[in-house]
Amino acid sequence: MWHRLIHELFGVSETQILGNSLVDWVGAAVLVGLIWSVLLLLRKIVSSRYLRFTGAEHPTAVRLLAYLVGHTKHLLFIAIALYAAEEFLTFPPRIHLISTNIVVILLLVQVGIWAGRTLQFYLEIRNTRNGVSDLQLTSSLDIIKFVSMVLVWSLVSLVALDNLGVNITALLAGLGVGGVAVALALQNVLGDLFASLAIALDKPFVVGDTLVLDTYTGKVERIGIKTTRLRADSGEQIVLSNAELLKSRIRNFSSGEERRAVLSFGIDPATPVEQLRKIPGMVERIVRAEPHSRFDRCHLKSFGDWSLQYETAFFTRDPVARPLLDMQQAVNLALLSELRARGIRLAVPAQRSLPAAETGPVAPAPAAPRG
Repeated sequence: MWHRLIHELFGVSETQILGNSLVDWVGAAVLVGLIWSVLLLLRKIVSSRYLRFTGAEHPTAVRLLAYLVGHTKHLLFIAIALYAAEEFLTFPPRIHLISTNIVVILLLVQVGIWAGRTLQFYLEIRNTRNGVSDLQLTSSLDIIKFVSMVLVWSLVSLVALDNLGVNITALLAGLGVGGVAVALALQNVLGDLFASLAIALDKPFVVGDTLVLDTYTGKVERIGIKTTRLRADSGEQIVLSNAELLKSRIRNFSSGEERRAVLSFGIDPATPVEQLRKIPGMVERIVRAEPHSRFDRCHLKSFGDWSLQYETAFFTRDPVARPLLDMQQAVNLALLSELRARGIRLAVPAQRSLPAAETGPVAPAPAAPRG
């Protein structure tokens, strides 16, 4: 029926092309165009409504589905249209095999794109908490994406080669032997690569942290696949291998929520005991008066040869908003002013004169000459 309708409408003949008449080719073309148009329209509708499902109030599965549909490529439409044409037409075995392989490869490419988008979707969710970007994951996101995408597309490539009739068992065996040789030749590079992955997953530091590594001190500027770069206080850039970096003892001054300072000062031993008892409370009031501070303790710790040694400890609750050195300076100046106002003197080393026994015997004065 439809053969006759197409023949009457388009005036096509019964000429055979690749085992199919022109009527069959026209019908297949109409079917492919119809499927293409419907799929394109569906994607457009979903894409236009995708922004409605991006809020956190929607279930994660719904958001992911809308995200994947909105990022579906034309490759999937081509694959579905070709598959429909295969069912509509009759091809010789060789052409049918080629057409089937093309459809499978296009589908695998789209699956690889979906896998990459799914990974990116969950990384973005993990990277954003309560609308705030997680700096720890942001600094390592590129490394995680790189390694994951290499694994995804390697798997897609192997499945595609297997569908094309390539013996992937022998290929994997050859790649294994070659991989061992390459790994031995590039063991330092691969060591740095896996070290960067360890940094990304374990997160001992992130970009912006201040690190002390043996004799090196600087702020982290970039965490790469092979190296990590610090900016020293003096201005030069310090480039360190990731593998060597993880072997070092790392002191991270930016990861803590608080930073502690210990202040020691000596008081003149002649100070009255009543004044000495008031010093801990005075220091506590001075520390608590500073913003972002937390007082810990203040005690008369020891008796020195020429001073009474006090020790106090306090914290800054927000090292970014209130650097520790700024708080130490403010506490020191306020303490010095308070001590002077109360007439309490700081201890000064006494000048000690040497006894006569340490200076040696005194020579007698020369006798006056006799006349």
